[in-house]
Amino acid sequence: MLESATVMIDLRSDTVTRPTPAMRAAMAAAEVGDDVYGDDPTVNRLQAVLAERFGYEAGLFFASGTQSNLAALMAHCGRGDEYIVGQEAHTYKYEQGGAAVLGSIQPQPLENEAHGGISLARIAAAIKPDDVHFARTRLLALENTIGGRVLPRDYQREATEFAHARGLATHLDGARIFNAIVRAGLGEREAVAGFDSVSICLSKGLGTPVGSVLVGSRDTIERARRWRKALGGGMRQAGILAAAGLYALEHHVARLAEDHDNAQRLAAGLAALGYEVEPPQTNILYVKVPPAQVEPLAAHLRAQRILASIGPRTRLVTHLDVPAAAIARIVEAFAPFAS
Repeated sequence: MLESATVMIDLRSDTVTRPTPAMRAAMAAAEVGDDVYGDDPTVNRLQAVLAERFGYEAGLFFASGTQSNLAALMAHCGRGDEYIVGQEAHTYKYEQGGAAVLGSIQPQPLENEAHGGISLARIAAAIKPDDVHFARTRLLALENTIGGRVLPRDYQREATEFAHARGLATHLDGARIFNAIVRAGLGEREAVAGFDSVSICLSKGLGTPVGSVLVGSRDTIERARRWRKALGGGMRQAGILAAAGLYALEHHVARLAEDHDNAQRLAAGLAALGYEVEPPQTNILYVKVPPAQVEPLAAHLRAQRILASIGPRTRLVTHLDVPAAAIARIVEAFAPFAS
């Protein structure tokens, strides 16, 4: 039972999750080595496990999803090349323009469809002809989930097949790929079919303190390894971190369904109060808040020990540290501002 006066509920993101006591114990017991030399056995095991589970030749552990995505873009594209990406995508909108700033890669951002992908017509129109006046289009980058939406399986197949037919490589930002897998009931290999590389994030709903793993062909991963070093990503006894990922893969994937159920319950509760809510597919829901109420509501929630990124389109994220018992308390906190 939650005590409203003492327990903070944090709905800002699933990145705020903290390792459980059992995960901390696994981290403390991890066998370690120097990963720059390639001899940390726990890191090597995490990389091998994820590569095998998702059907790729190799994997590479990174400190963050941002770093993993950037190394992947740089592994697929050279200086002056271009990648096609959605305007809402994390690699374009929320990663400091790293592809352009550090990789000299030109992004070609296109409007996202309602399901989170990019229409094949827009992709086709954006691919540059083989002409010295244009950057060479090399890569299509998509994201799953994006804004909590799961890419439709048929769209994913059509988009990756189309990209390959046009000579493009494909990369998936698997920011919440396990949420997509649980929501759609897919196998891991099926969920990433058609992508030449995938960045698999461990530090969101799975509850690990840090880390992502990039999977792909051996050649792609070796190129990414060189870029990881240039990006400052060589770590030493990183097995302490990798152990958290291995624990999460065994214990925290299936339970993501609880987060999805809690998001549905929260959405229903807020809708019953009169809020306009975008129905969640996974663990992320959006609520419309009148502009005049944004600041008062944010202050009220803080006073109730609830953290949330309140705005006209408020994003609320359920996760490992938001138990089912918290949902009624959150709805109650929103009630005074309902129309």
